Amino acid sequence: MLKLESIFKTFNKGTINEKQALAGLSLHLNPGDFVTVIGGNGAGKSTMLNAVAGVWPVDSGRVILDGEDITAKPEHKRAEFIGRVFQDPMMGTAPNMQLEENLALAVRRGERRGLRWAVTQAEREEYREKLRTLGLGLEDRMTAKVGLLSGGQRQALTLLMASLKKPKLLLLDEHTAALDPATAAKVLELSDKIVSDDKLTTMMITHNMKDAIEHGNRLIMMNQGKIILDISGEEKKHLTKHELIDMFAQVANTTLDSDEVLLSK
Repeated sequence: MLKLESIFKTFNKGTINEKQALAGLSLHLNPGDFVTVIGGNGAGKSTMLNAVAGVWPVDSGRVILDGEDITAKPEHKRAEFIGRVFQDPMMGTAPNMQLEENLALAVRRGERRGLRWAVTQAEREEYREKLRTLGLGLEDRMTAKVGLLSGGQRQALTLLMASLKKPKLLLLDEHTAALDPATAAKVLELSDKIVSDDKLTTMMITHNMKDAIEHGNRLIMMNQGKIILDISGEEKKHLTKHELIDMFAQVANTTLDSDEVLLSK
């Protein structure tokens, strides 16, 4: 479903702040893969997601999604078939619009706009059923402004919006990092359900080693703009945090400092 072929990206070229963020990164995702991505600050995790989403052009290499080369396609064009949930609960929604209006925008993503009623009664009932699946009571607050929701409710709504049109690829960019532990666990549970029910190909960045191990069918670790570990199947199922730390030390030829990489317990 996704192929990243030898992606290079350097920021601030030719200046004292020059930083190579991606160094020939290659990655292939099969349809239905749920890949968790971990690594230290500056390892290239968010840079990789931004390369896939088209936030800025890569220096070289190719991004291929479902057989189509999208390397030159702008971000707003990729949004037609890529869903994304950000770390900040304030992103991904229109806070001054109602819940049902936000859902209508998500459903119409990539379509031509016309002069008609924003939300039909049939759509309203469909949205109510979708919101009911979240188990947060949001189906009774369809006309409330999104800005009035809590962080967890907003992330759950954003997750639903990102997956409404069943994207070819779902990107979860540390989408629970700003939430308290209980709320984060609920949002992760919803993420698992949506990914499983819709069989979505998904990439999830996390700083939490435990979450990276427990969720998804595949785990990759990044360091210095490259993938240094790629673990799946039975090996991932039985993986422990200590084993993962040891693997990092062997592959990167350095000690994994938990404070440096911010991998939570």
